[in-house]
Amino acid sequence: MKNKLKVLRAEHSYTQEDLADIIGVSRQTINAIEKEKFAPSLPTAFRISKLFKLPIEAIFHFEES
Repeated sequence: MKNKLKVLRAEHSYTQEDLADIIGVSRQTINAIEKEKFAPSLPTAFRISKLFKLPIEAIFHFEES
């Protein structure tokens, strides 16, 4: 799953640790999502969407293989 999380995080001057603390996941989870090695759970995606005030589709993009 492609995403814009790293760009959004940088635009808001959040570290991976900051973002992880805000949305209630580990820093490793944020790192894995940013590197597109892990797709976030739906609740996590909704928390990220709410934080950045963007629809989920503006942050995450599913590409079929």
